[in-house]
Amino acid sequence: MYDRLLSLLATLVILNATAGLADEPSKPLRIICFGAHPDDAEYKSGGTAALWAKQGHQVKLVSVTNGDIGHWQMSGGALAKRRTAESALVAERLGVTSQVLDIHDGELMPTLENRRTITRLIRDWNADIVIAHRPWDYHPDHRYVGVLVQDAAYMVAVPFFCPDTPPLDKNPVFLYSSDRFLKPYRFTADIAVDIDSVFEQKVDALMALESQTFEGGALGSAQKMAQAPPASQPELRRKWLHEKWVRRQSSEADTGRDVLARWYGDEHAAKVRYAELFEICEYGRQPTENEIRSLFPFPTAEIQSRETETTTQKSQ
Repeated sequence: MYDRLLSLLATLVILNATAGLADEPSKPLRIICFGAHPDDAEYKSGGTAALWAKQGHQVKLVSVTNGDIGHWQMSGGALAKRRTAESALVAERLGVTSQVLDIHDGELMPTLENRRTITRLIRDWNADIVIAHRPWDYHPDHRYVGVLVQDAAYMVAVPFFCPDTPPLDKNPVFLYSSDRFLKPYRFTADIAVDIDSVFEQKVDALMALESQTFEGGALGSAQKMAQAPPASQPELRRKWLHEKWVRRQSSEADTGRDVLARWYGDEHAAKVRYAELFEICEYGRQPTENEIRSLFPFPTAEIQSRETETTTQKSQ
């Protein structure tokens, strides 16, 4: 009798503690996305960033170089200021934060100084998730952003590396943004995010990147710039840009259809038009499936069940 009473009391204590935890509001996530230039993080993660922001999470887009040679017609400080302003406007439209580091475009190197800079940025943001390029890319700045973030993946938790900034209590989840390079191995999507609900918002945000989207960037020309509608015709400009991003994000959705099905279910995945894809880096914390569901803006199991039930009722 006494043993049964103790068992009952223990069960009540556990249930009460669990109920208390369930009632606590979930802590907002902190996500930092690194790109080589003031457009890369916006292109690769802008839709997911907008979804996170809508859920109350904090997202920061960081350009590791200032983009000061990223135009065929202008360069230097004037271009760096222009691209920094463009990136800030994109971030404002997405509901996130941005920062552009003052490192010359085309000159990024995986130095100890830059490793410290990246480590401090991740620590200062107290990041739960870190996103960056893979270290295999056509552009040296892209490659070295990947290397620097990989090098920081261990150091962010080491107390006496950059002792002027407190180390993180737990290692973040590190992710790669998508690319099409095949050697030494191709990008493999572990996570696919449905961005249909924020696709138009992303296009509106990318309208701010005029030096890149409408003027051709570093590899443009007067002829290439003339292919885009002029600034005096903003509606035609948006339509032109919209068509480009429909092709790009629908291709991502098609590539990641099986991965979408894993996280959203077959019926939802089949309807997704636009997606962003991510690969889990082998460095940093290795998340479980439940952790991934808590970190990304996926529908809850309850919502998925309700969607499936509604679809079944319609088919009957």
